[in-house]
Amino acid sequence: MTHFDPLETRTDDQRAADLASALPQQIARAKTAPGFARLLADVDPAAITDAAALATLPVLRKSELSRAQGEHPPFGGFTVKPAHGFAHVFQSPGPIYEPGGTDHDWWRMGRFLHAAGIGQGDIVQNCFGYHLTPAGMIFENGARAVGAAVLPAGTGQTELQVTAARDIGCTAYAGTPDYLKVILDKAEEMGVALKFTKAAVGGGALFPSLRKEYADRGISCLQCYATADLGNIAYESAAMEGMIVDEHVIVEIVTPGTGTPVAPGEVGEVVVTSLNPDYPLIRFATGDMSAVLPGHSPCGRTNMRIKGWMGRADQTTKIKGMFVRPEQVAALVDKHAEIVKARVIATRVGEMDAMTVQIESSGGDDAAYARSVAEVLKLKGAIEVVAPGSLPKDGLVIEDQRRYD
Repeated sequence: MTHFDPLETRTDDQRAADLASALPQQIARAKTAPGFARLLADVDPAAITDAAALATLPVLRKSELSRAQGEHPPFGGFTVKPAHGFAHVFQSPGPIYEPGGTDHDWWRMGRFLHAAGIGQGDIVQNCFGYHLTPAGMIFENGARAVGAAVLPAGTGQTELQVTAARDIGCTAYAGTPDYLKVILDKAEEMGVALKFTKAAVGGGALFPSLRKEYADRGISCLQCYATADLGNIAYESAAMEGMIVDEHVIVEIVTPGTGTPVAPGEVGEVVVTSLNPDYPLIRFATGDMSAVLPGHSPCGRTNMRIKGWMGRADQTTKIKGMFVRPEQVAALVDKHAEIVKARVIATRVGEMDAMTVQIESSGGDDAAYARSVAEVLKLKGAIEVVAPGSLPKDGLVIEDQRRYD
């Protein structure tokens, strides 16, 4: 397969030279936004020409962005044009607001879909959400960039999804890793043969057992690492040796909470600088953990590789494609006077994420707790009411018991 564009096979020297030109321009552009004008007030853009210089700048954390958005809605002063200048405005849990564009590969997802073998002649069943959050539009924009057609399926109504996939002849799936299995199992139950041969997934961990199950069903499944704020950050190729960093972002791995780069190969927090001219996030801390892989991918792409998602720098955990944050657990406790504390536990049941919420309470209504969990955490889960003093005193409010090896 040819590469998406010549940027993917640049030499290290070419990439460094291009960065030396692009980075000062992006810093200067960012400083035209009021938020970055304050944050980078003393920074000379001309001096920021490489990763070492970039590492001297302050880190922007999601909590700071959220606070700024509350003071200066909707984007906190971190975009270079007003909200009405974008094609879309999205809301993610928090709430956090993100801008979106429809220009060619605005989110840079086309690069990943191309690596996954998706292009002209394919019809992508896009099972990422289209409601408020941007994932559906991120992948749709990428599909346009590679010339594929899209069934904007979203989530739910699985029988209709199977029927549409059969009738339309969908050849590729885009969505969270485990929802494809739900569709395939439903199709088997209905006696329907589907034509999926490719899958491009994100929004959760792709477990080796699940990837193998798809391969056994004739489906090649690759994953990307993307966020609502940044779009595509890194992606797998057919080589499946780590994730290749996108050509329009700069990834640093830093000691959590400090912004100081770790030694090569060490695990740390992923900090990303985006070269998107409309939304120039500079040293944005994702809260995700990863590490750099040495060398280049066997597929011929030459950019830096990371090991992929290796957990969270804080307790925030992604369950069923949605982040659950410690502050949400605190809000759940505050909704009911009799609740002493609560603990969210993420597990796997079969090949699906599952969530259990343990509630320390002397009584209360399980049904009322379940409604509050769905309202506050935006997910449904099993409720376990335990006696006061029963939960461990280890400081954890979110416990991820899933295994990623």
